[in-house]
Amino acid sequence: MSTPAHQAVEQAPRQGRGAETRAGSRSTTSSVRAPVGGRTTPSRLPFDRLRTRPSKPATHVPLLTRIQEDLSTAMAQDPAATSRALVAVSYPGVHAVWAYRVAHALWVRSPAWRGPARLISQCARFFTGVEIHPGATIGRRFFIDHGMGVVIGETAEIGDDVLMYHQVTLGGRSRGRFKRHPTVGNRVLLGAGAKLIGPITIGDDAKIGANALVVDDVPAGAVVVGIPGKKHIGDVVA
Repeated sequence: MSTPAHQAVEQAPRQGRGAETRAGSRSTTSSVRAPVGGRTTPSRLPFDRLRTRPSKPATHVPLLTRIQEDLSTAMAQDPAATSRALVAVSYPGVHAVWAYRVAHALWVRSPAWRGPARLISQCARFFTGVEIHPGATIGRRFFIDHGMGVVIGETAEIGDDVLMYHQVTLGGRSRGRFKRHPTVGNRVLLGAGAKLIGPITIGDDAKIGANALVVDDVPAGAVVVGIPGKKHIGDVVA
């Protein structure tokens, strides 16, 4: 038979666990703002603490493997590509991605290397017409068809197997050192002239039509066309 003293001892751990649960709940929700216009937005923490895509285990991919992947992707995505050699010497979108890989490696290595990284990105912009900030995060097998006029901002994040056409912008609509550019999922198609503005998220397998203006999140598998972009059933004209 339990005495009052035993009951007090048994209740104490349960109360402690409840307090820890309530404290954990407060710490989890403290970095999220109240819904604005029906949508929850992250607080303006430093970008390094605000990665929206889950981090993957760091894996080293040999340079030759990267090059072969990029050439194979261009051959698969562009019917006009007739040989890997032709792609390697004449596709500015591929050259821009290669220059980005070098610049990004310097950017994340040390703050002391960020100046040279920016110079590499600006040289690539001059020669290819594609401006990719070295701070952006881009996955594997990323292909920019035609290439001219593309702008990818510093805090943009792009998944694997993304196809992007010319004059696409992944831009911001605010100033400050926080997440301000789009996050694009895997296997997304971005049509010519599409503008994705702000810290929005484009779900996996989504398709953004030519010249669409996208300022809100897009669910996985959705098709968006128009200005402003509206969700649409069917395919898109890239």
